[in-house]
Amino acid sequence: MSVKDKRLELRVSGEQKELIEQAAALEGRSVTDFSTQALTEHAHEVIRRNHQLTMDAEAFDAFLAVLDEPGRPIPGLVDLLHRPSVFRD
Repeated sequence: MSVKDKRLELRVSGEQKELIEQAAALEGRSVTDFSTQALTEHAHEVIRRNHQLTMDAEAFDAFLAVLDEPGRPIPGLVDLLHRPSVFRD
């Protein structure tokens, strides 16, 4: 279990506070425990959605078609790969 040594302060309306307290009480948990879990779960979901790439079937088919095309040389990259390494062994 990680050490809880940081503080997070929130301002909420009276209605929000009552709602949160009621929900925490119904689960037999403290407001801190209830809020921390809810915020953490939501944060994970937001981050997951942000990092997940989604596209419709037509866009996905177009993406696969591009991947199936043969590679082509990029002159600047070919030149770079033929230069001596700047790193020493």
